[in-house]
Amino acid sequence: MEGIVQLSTGKLISLSEQELVDCDTSDNGCGGGLMDNAFEFIVKNNGLTTETNYPYIGADGTCNSNSASSAAASITGHEDVPANDEASLQKAVAAQPVSVAVDGGDDLFRFYKGGVLSGKCGTDLDHGIAAVGYGVSDNGTKFWVMKNSWGTSWGEDGFIRMERGIAGEEGLCGLAMQPSYPTA
Repeated sequence: MEGIVQLSTGKLISLSEQELVDCDTSDNGCGGGLMDNAFEFIVKNNGLTTETNYPYIGADGTCNSNSASSAAASITGHEDVPANDEASLQKAVAAQPVSVAVDGGDDLFRFYKGGVLSGKCGTDLDHGIAAVGYGVSDNGTKFWVMKNSWGTSWGEDGFIRMERGIAGEEGLCGLAMQPSYPTA
């Protein structure tokens, strides 16, 4: 959402994840949820407040309606990228960041340190990341650039490069199975 807000307004605003965790009752807070449900909550809620106004604490809490009442940014809806179609995902990523679900519990993903991630990875979708770009390595391996939420000590300063165009249509770690993006 921060990406499409920046692209449409020119303002990069850090929005409150904690508001989603506490106030979006259609999902399971820190236990996980679906990105489309989060987008629908944001539309119904008329947006999200800032991270400063409703800071992330990393735990389930009770919705603070006073903090949540001042939306700093909003979206009009969301679109799903066709499932299991990396070409469609690439077209979407060329226009804006795209929310991608992956098997974040797979050890290959969890313990990533750097380079282009490749190999065998599961498809038990349990973690959301943002596809923010793509490229080709010096050795010719196509990859996605993904932003993770686990802080800058994980991966490549909080990012991961994941092999693009693998034989399985679901993409590495299931990245092509349920991509979606918010609309401004």
